[in-house]
Amino acid sequence: MVFRTAVKHAKKHPGLIPQFFFICLGMGGATLYLLRLARGPHVVWNKTKDPEPWNKLDPTYQYKFVAITTDYKNLKKEGPDF
Repeated sequence: MVFRTAVKHAKKHPGLIPQFFFICLGMGGATLYLLRLARGPHVVWNKTKDPEPWNKLDPTYQYKFVAITTDYKNLKKEGPDF
């Protein structure tokens, strides 16, 4: 119903078409980024299978999407293995 109304408004006012496009593009990008975050190694969905999966990660694993000042290749592990 909302889609039909948006199409009707876009036919009356063609200047709305780029706005609808960029709104859909932004919502799609936000959804994909949210899915990427939800599938990360630090998120636990099933606590019975592996309650602490982040302990298995290598210290050189890049947690951030963009790390400007941190070089993850040269990091050393700072603690014992459990």
